[in-house]
Amino acid sequence: MSPTITAFKQSPDRGRGLARDMAVRWALEEVGQPYDVRLVAFSEMKAPAHLALQPFGQIPTYEHGDLVLFESGAIVFHIAERHAGLLPDDANARARALTWMFAAVSTVQPPIVEFGMATILERDKPWFAARQPMLEQSVRARLDQLAERLGDADWLDGDFSAGDLMMVVVLRRLGSSGILGDYPSLSAYVARAEARPAFRRAFDDQLAVFKAASEA
Repeated sequence: MSPTITAFKQSPDRGRGLARDMAVRWALEEVGQPYDVRLVAFSEMKAPAHLALQPFGQIPTYEHGDLVLFESGAIVFHIAERHAGLLPDDANARARALTWMFAAVSTVQPPIVEFGMATILERDKPWFAARQPMLEQSVRARLDQLAERLGDADWLDGDFSAGDLMMVVVLRRLGSSGILGDYPSLSAYVARAEARPAFRRAFDDQLAVFKAASEA
């Protein structure tokens, strides 16, 4: 039996691979695990049936047998634990990969999301011009630190891992801002990840959903 994940029936990211199911799709593709997708509309996400799976009314969810999970990072970690390919065999290296997963969602992602949401929701507010440079500086401070740690390595700690997967998913949210272009090593890091066949399959599948919804 294959796991089932939920995804937007019509994604607000217009198929750019920024919706939260992207990380889960990518992880499943990396480990070669077939999966089913149940598409949900925004109204369905707030209905009791979906809230029973995801109490905050978001996507993705993950169902496999009697196991139900939510939060993309937790789902990716579950997949990585169950299948070879996303976590090292060495116990210390596995712990470091897990650390990078947490760093991606807890340390690097918050200023990136805040910067992006302010750009979308606060552009017409009187405080936007003064606040946005501060938000951008917070993003750049994290990117400075991440670039310093990555150096000239291909991946964050040895081979590609779930830590890299989650970090790249976060960094891709900067795509339209142009900020990442000021960090050649991080831009190359993201490009290497995007060139992985598993990423391309996940991206194409998510894009196909958006195109189908747009043409319906």
